[in-house]
Amino acid sequence: MQQKHRQILVTNALPYANGHLHLGHLVGYIQGDIWVRFQRMRGHECYFVCGSDQHGTPIMIKAQQLGIEPEVMVEQIHQEHAQDLADFHVTFDNFYKTHCPENEKIATDIFKRLQDKGQIQTKTIQQAFDPEKNMFLPDRYVQGTCPKCEAVDQYGDNCEVCGATYSPSELKDAVSVLTGAKPIEKESLHYFFTLSQHEELLKQWATADHLQPAVVSKLQEWFEQGFRDWDISRDAPYFGFNIPGESDKYLYVWLDAPMGYMASFEQYCKDHPKVNFDDYWGADSKTELHHFIGKDIIYFHTLFWPAVLHNAGYRMPTSVVANGFLTVDGQKMSKSRGTFIKARTYLDQLGPEYLRYYFAAKLNSGIDDLDLNLDDFVARVNSDLVGKFINIASRCAGFISKRFDGQLSDSLHDQALFDSFANASDVIAEDYEKREFSRAIRRIMELADHANQYINDQAPWVLVKEAGKEALTQQVCTMGINLFRVLMVYLKPILPALAEKVEGFLAIEPLQWHDAQQPLLNHSIQPFKHLMQRIDDKRITAMKEAAQQDLDSKVTAVAEDNNCIEIDDFMKVDLRIAKIVLAESVEGADKLIKLTLDIGEEKHRTVFAGIKSAYSPEDLTGRMTIMVANLKPRKMRFGLSEGMVLAAGPGGDELYILSPDSGAKPGMRAK
Repeated sequence: MQQKHRQILVTNALPYANGHLHLGHLVGYIQGDIWVRFQRMRGHECYFVCGSDQHGTPIMIKAQQLGIEPEVMVEQIHQEHAQDLADFHVTFDNFYKTHCPENEKIATDIFKRLQDKGQIQTKTIQQAFDPEKNMFLPDRYVQGTCPKCEAVDQYGDNCEVCGATYSPSELKDAVSVLTGAKPIEKESLHYFFTLSQHEELLKQWATADHLQPAVVSKLQEWFEQGFRDWDISRDAPYFGFNIPGESDKYLYVWLDAPMGYMASFEQYCKDHPKVNFDDYWGADSKTELHHFIGKDIIYFHTLFWPAVLHNAGYRMPTSVVANGFLTVDGQKMSKSRGTFIKARTYLDQLGPEYLRYYFAAKLNSGIDDLDLNLDDFVARVNSDLVGKFINIASRCAGFISKRFDGQLSDSLHDQALFDSFANASDVIAEDYEKREFSRAIRRIMELADHANQYINDQAPWVLVKEAGKEALTQQVCTMGINLFRVLMVYLKPILPALAEKVEGFLAIEPLQWHDAQQPLLNHSIQPFKHLMQRIDDKRITAMKEAAQQDLDSKVTAVAEDNNCIEIDDFMKVDLRIAKIVLAESVEGADKLIKLTLDIGEEKHRTVFAGIKSAYSPEDLTGRMTIMVANLKPRKMRFGLSEGMVLAAGPGGDELYILSPDSGAKPGMRAK
């Protein structure tokens, strides 16, 4: 069937740059990659972009815990994510990041466009504040009982059980995730996007043309509840982009994160001038834009994001495709059972295409959760891929190589059977198009059964021994190789690395979808080499043990962080009396003072101390204090900090540096 040429841009949800990818993340990335590869095999112009989501309080808090700057941490995790995804054969045209000049420019521009249209308003709100941490709490840093369904341990913005949205103040028994303290209410000026004004726009867009039926139904519930305006600002301290004209207020991560799709594509367009950004994002765009996401972020992608795009003068998505969560052996991924498996832990033991195939065999167009049953995983991969599919080639290729010098015959033995395989192209293509991958797999494996039955019936191992049956043997084996080749066309979006091996074995150009229509005849192939190994149960055991070791190392680290230290540990700390020779303000830093310290044998030790809220530089010069002299130097954007001065107090302007009694001299060890 002749297909109209399409121009398509596909995005995947941006992985958050505060931790490792696990197998649950891979469901969406593999689903998106399969669909993109299929579109490209059909000859369509299809671009695929993603990137790291790098802003927000969780990033800031974790970087503080690690003792590094947020920029350093997110870059490290960005590189790790990029490698993990590439090793699972998820091939983005561009895998970029949200903390970048392109995204800051886009986010600032969109904010100003919305502001100019009167779509952003300000108002003073009561906000959750942690009195112990001395900071405003993002919604996700408040936990409590859902006010609608009474589910416990829910975040402060929405309930993962019933889907209700609310403010943190509406949570019952709310506590700060950071300290466990009961949050207090404190006033702050915030910026809001007027989502409540766009209900009709979203009702017209939120149809089955753009969304899955289950998502449309969920949106109807949210429409009935009514919309609130969306708080798109956060108070300092925060890692993100400043709101234009503000120094201590930032754009909420969920505003600039999806703009990362645009930033990633814009960077790609810079490197590929023939691709025009506006063709895919402009308000009058005739191209397609598809977002693949997890079902936990439907609200942001089907309400906030389309409304923001439309009001900022951009196109709305063609579709938003949500996938369900991953369970392992019928239950939520469990660290204690060794089934909370990181992407890299899996890759250390097993090939990526085993998982790609198994996920495809389970994925459909709905948003139901997908279960990775490890016993079924082994059985299905070994049976389908090795026992059925690879077996077709292995049963025929040897005869072609040994008896016919690698040459395929010039005609098919059973044209009708080949035609039945070729004629399945359209229906399998429709399955791929509709993301009914599991249905496509069932059809393909049924064809594989027919191919194996054909080989059983013809028995080339018997024919080759019979006089006068040489030509027939070549035809039968050529037939088997061609059926195998057609099946490889159909499986290539799922198994790209295997397809590359098969293309080498068959000595052909990269397979395209239309190649299923024409047989490969009178053609020399290469000697058959092993294409895929069976999964050994020992690998599954090793993977689970490695996942358990990941947990054990974390538990040990937490225990070391939270429990008492030994006296030997304390004795490693080198506490020294220090004289503050010079104290200076640090340009561009609200909290830091640069201290030059005399510690006896060193007269000019530099330390950056976060005490500016309590002291002015002129108050500190000449004072004596106590410092940790053997702390590993920390590189900051203002310079190298070579230690730490000791201070006590609840924080803010109630902070007191520790000072020795009179008579103490620089360099003395504190006991």
